[in-house]
Amino acid sequence: MKGLLLSTLLLVPLAAYAAKPLQSPWDGKPVTLTNAPYACPAIEHLSADLTTSGFYSDGKSSIIDPVKWKAYVASAGPIKRLGQQVVDAADAYRTTGSRAAAECAIAHMEAAAKDAVITGKMSSGQAYYVQGWVIGAVAIAYLKVRDSGLIRPDQAHLILPWMVKVVHQTMDYYAAHRVRRKGDGSNNHLYWAGVEISAAGIAANDRTLFDWGMASYHDGVAQIQPDGTMPLEMRRGRRALHYHLFALAPLVYLAEFGEDNGLHLYAERDYAIRKLAKLSTDGLVDNSFFTKATGIPQDLPDGAPAAEQISWAKIYVARFPSPVIQKLLAQAKSLSYMYLGGLPPVSGLGNDLSQSHNRQVGATSRERRP
Repeated sequence: MKGLLLSTLLLVPLAAYAAKPLQSPWDGKPVTLTNAPYACPAIEHLSADLTTSGFYSDGKSSIIDPVKWKAYVASAGPIKRLGQQVVDAADAYRTTGSRAAAECAIAHMEAAAKDAVITGKMSSGQAYYVQGWVIGAVAIAYLKVRDSGLIRPDQAHLILPWMVKVVHQTMDYYAAHRVRRKGDGSNNHLYWAGVEISAAGIAANDRTLFDWGMASYHDGVAQIQPDGTMPLEMRRGRRALHYHLFALAPLVYLAEFGEDNGLHLYAERDYAIRKLAKLSTDGLVDNSFFTKATGIPQDLPDGAPAAEQISWAKIYVARFPSPVIQKLLAQAKSLSYMYLGGLPPVSGLGNDLSQSHNRQVGATSRERRP
């Protein structure tokens, strides 16, 4: 009965929107299959439940407690490792054409679906965030390999309903969370949930899920002030700049998903997202605005920008050229960020070979996020 219900969740939207399937930035960009080898990690069977907690020690969620952080890394590590392994394999396929890499990504997704990973009890808000980041990454990885011709129908009928089930949990969480917290649900967490849910919606051709993600973009852009700041992120003290960047990244991906499906989201509210992008990237060069606005020295910049801070800009500058952003991209050692499904999409036809030098494993090793 459970399997029948999940199949119904998948097949109804597929039938309803078969005439105009939802598109992703990776569709229509064929990759030529090769025999390039790929060392696929062993499949790890994980629990349906996730027990983890937050790691900040202050009311602004700006100071990391080392003990809590250690516990968080240990408890969330296995599920994040799954996400990293899937996106690494998907990117290896996109950059080298490796059949073995694509099959590796598909095999890990299939095993996770069979195990019903992260479909059970989430112990805390932090557990829901981790659940969303990982399933969002997996959904994007699925989009990267779905045109490979290597996903069998039986595998798709396992993987897609699993993703749909997880994102419905996310939707239920945010429905309750935003009522309970009276608007706090409109911060960066909501936009990350939007990426997760819209990516799964595109994969399953589920317009309801896709529209939920687009609505989160509208909520996010509504938060952007005339000077480019976001009040809920500005409250984060020494991490205000960090969280502006952390809010911007999913908003750019949501805008891109929208553009791929006929929605001109970048233009919303007179291109408000451009104000956020300029303020945030200028802050990576000189954070004095954020220091003055919060009265607290910022914890960024701290050298070359990490993938989590700048990988989104690879697609952004294709639409809105910026010498400042181009320089930051050139300084980055990697553009592979697991929460965004690994490497960003590239413009034009052909495979993602041009990004192969930026495909680095372990892009989450520097993470410092809620």
